[in-house]
Amino acid sequence: MRLSTANLGNDLHTGAASVPIVRRRRIWYLISVIVVVILGSIALVRGVNLGIEFTGGSEFQVSGVSSSQESQARDVVREVVSDNEPKVTMIGGSTLRVQTAQLDTQQTQQVAQDLADTYSVPVSDVSTSYIGPVWGGDVTTKMARGVAVFIVLVAAVMALYFRNVKTSLAAMITLVHDMLFTAAVYGVVGFEITPATVIGFLTILGYSLYDTIVVFDKVRENTAHLTDQNRRTYAESVELAANQTLMRSLNTSIVALLPVGSILAIGAFVLGAGTLKDISLALFIGIFVGTYSSVFLAPGLVVTLRGREKDIASHSRRVLEARSAGSEGTGADDASDGDLETTGGSTTTTTRRRR
Repeated sequence: MRLSTANLGNDLHTGAASVPIVRRRRIWYLISVIVVVILGSIALVRGVNLGIEFTGGSEFQVSGVSSSQESQARDVVREVVSDNEPKVTMIGGSTLRVQTAQLDTQQTQQVAQDLADTYSVPVSDVSTSYIGPVWGGDVTTKMARGVAVFIVLVAAVMALYFRNVKTSLAAMITLVHDMLFTAAVYGVVGFEITPATVIGFLTILGYSLYDTIVVFDKVRENTAHLTDQNRRTYAESVELAANQTLMRSLNTSIVALLPVGSILAIGAFVLGAGTLKDISLALFIGIFVGTYSSVFLAPGLVVTLRGREKDIASHSRRVLEARSAGSEGTGADDASDGDLETTGGSTTTTTRRRR
């Protein structure tokens, strides 16, 4: 079996080569759970870094600063409000952003004047804004409601499209995994959660589903006449579908990750804090984990959820019995749960001469 780069895609499509996706699905499940739990625990310990749009407060932007020392801005705010711990970040190379808790009109004017004096800029170069906590709470509620409605509607559409509720459930589990993973990574990195972050999260929902649907379409094609043949079990047909779409998914993701990664680098290291950084990190992590889950989790979940269906389990037993009698096949499968039986890491193959 040749596994050279030039022939790998063709070998995966024909079945000459096979990545153990469904056969080792419990390993992929375990890896996903462990990674999400570890990242989520770290994020919870660090705490969620909500932006001012969600918490409410006052914001000052000082333009044209020549000094990037953030400690001076913190001292200015503490002199006016001693118990206030501001968030200070540089935007680009000449704009300083200072976010504080809610300040009254007199305190706002005092902080703006002190910032102008400290950084030697005209007070007109210090812009001020205030966002109330009610607005932030409203945004959070609408975001959660929108995501819930989106998941319900998509689940219903996918159930109708594939004519199977379990297939839709597998896609939804994969989608939730992608959301949790992306949120956990975002919490570990410590970037602020802003409206731009929410836009990024909603965008990756669509990307994750698109990639999963591509894989499931191939699964449906491979299993359309499942019970009319005794060559492959349901699990083996799903395994083949996952391998046939593997190279396509990887190539599509690499093409998508390159520009998103460039935007992330520019936003994080060149321009500093801002919308580019917020949205690009969510997109980058979402595309990456969406590719992984659609290939390594979704097919296994379909087999796990559907492997015990009467028709599929009966067909699997029939295929195994035929193989044990010397019939043509491409591997062995546990009739009870759809596992593929492997010998020495490769699928057992038995062939017979047709008369």
